[in-house]
Amino acid sequence: MGNELFRHCQREKNKMTKFQDLGLSDNVLKGISEQGFEEAFPIQEAAIPVLLSGRDVVGQAHTGSGKTAAFSLSMLQQIQPKKGIQGLVMAPTRELAMQIADEIKKFGKHTGLRVATIYGGQGMGIQLDALHRGVEILVATPGRLIDHLKRGSIELRDISHIVLDEADTMLDMGFIDDIQFILDLAPENRVMSLFSATMPTQILRLSEDYLNNPKQFLLDADDLSGEGIDQSFLVIKDRDKFKYLLDFIKPVKGQCIVFCSTKYRTRDVQKFLHQEKYDAVAIEGDMSQHRREQSMAKFRNGRANILVATDIASRGIDVPRVELVVNYDVPNVEMVYFHRIGRTARAGAKGKAVTFVSYSSVGDWNLIKRQIKVPLTDLNQEMGIQISIPDPLKRQTPSRRYGGQSRSGYSRGGGRSGGYGGGGGYGRSRDDRGGSRKRRDDKDNRNSYGGRSRW
Repeated sequence: MGNELFRHCQREKNKMTKFQDLGLSDNVLKGISEQGFEEAFPIQEAAIPVLLSGRDVVGQAHTGSGKTAAFSLSMLQQIQPKKGIQGLVMAPTRELAMQIADEIKKFGKHTGLRVATIYGGQGMGIQLDALHRGVEILVATPGRLIDHLKRGSIELRDISHIVLDEADTMLDMGFIDDIQFILDLAPENRVMSLFSATMPTQILRLSEDYLNNPKQFLLDADDLSGEGIDQSFLVIKDRDKFKYLLDFIKPVKGQCIVFCSTKYRTRDVQKFLHQEKYDAVAIEGDMSQHRREQSMAKFRNGRANILVATDIASRGIDVPRVELVVNYDVPNVEMVYFHRIGRTARAGAKGKAVTFVSYSSVGDWNLIKRQIKVPLTDLNQEMGIQISIPDPLKRQTPSRRYGGQSRSGYSRGGGRSGGYGGGGGYGRSRDDRGGSRKRRDDKDNRNSYGGRSRW
């Protein structure tokens, strides 16, 4: 595998590369300009010329780094109108698939290319109608795409560009067999790119099996610090969280995301905010796809200032006006913390993140703190709030990192290891993880499509 280390360094605006210098066509440049962009982010500057040359790419970059434009602009340039499905983008969640499709449509406004989104939870008839009208670029979750492949409503014979976005998340959600099955059906002569925030061994193996001598770009690969985000924490009793939540959101002029550990907690927090006259919407696993789309639409267009969500919204949701992220509950996996706070400080902006640490979450929070490499504000000291934590709760829980107890990286059920107990709604149900070991979209019959295991 070609291996190029491309480290991101902070540069003055006038030193940044302009999109017009990357070899893009006038039609594509016009779409970019209308979105208000002139200078390329590092991942875009690195990947676009390589993809335009026909070479495969592996890109490692944190959220908000501009990955969608990095893979979509070259695709928009090289795909031809009215010649069938030529571009395929696979994403782990419905929300991310819809967001990617929306961005591609905006960038490709003047190309004449049509984009369709395929995901579970939406009526098959709607998707069949879109396919019948004609599509050149398809953005899909793996499970629903396989459903279409099995019924013959989608064929991959004309595919010339393939993208795997958030590949590590698809790995954690158990999509690897599905992805292998899909890639085995696609033509070997295609340009392929794989983008991921982390590069576990399984992802590297996948790239070795399916990408042809890719160029590898590692941008901020070691940066899990949340640089550019003002991070703080407050150790408080669980029953006091409502009160302090109001204290933190009152001064916020932009938008706020509140992350909760369970769907029940999400509902309670949204109800409380409504009672306090805040325009708050929620996203959690038991909501219908239609309701989830309605909530995100209200939040994106500014009709709602607060989004209360489980971790289903922690990856890939790009709302640039988010000023504050509140971790109402501490996540029990370190990486999830950085995915959550990455919803603010998008595209170089500044943002704040505050974490409420209850007694039962002290162990998990201690593990997360070890990974934070920027100054972290102890609000208990700053605000003069003294909390006496019972001695048993001072013990740290065993490390639970990705690849630990399950493929998803999340603990099963509500129990906490290390003697902390799982009470108080801190456990994570299947519905709240944004996916499980089974295929998230529809069915349980994993590995029944002929996709071969490679490790």
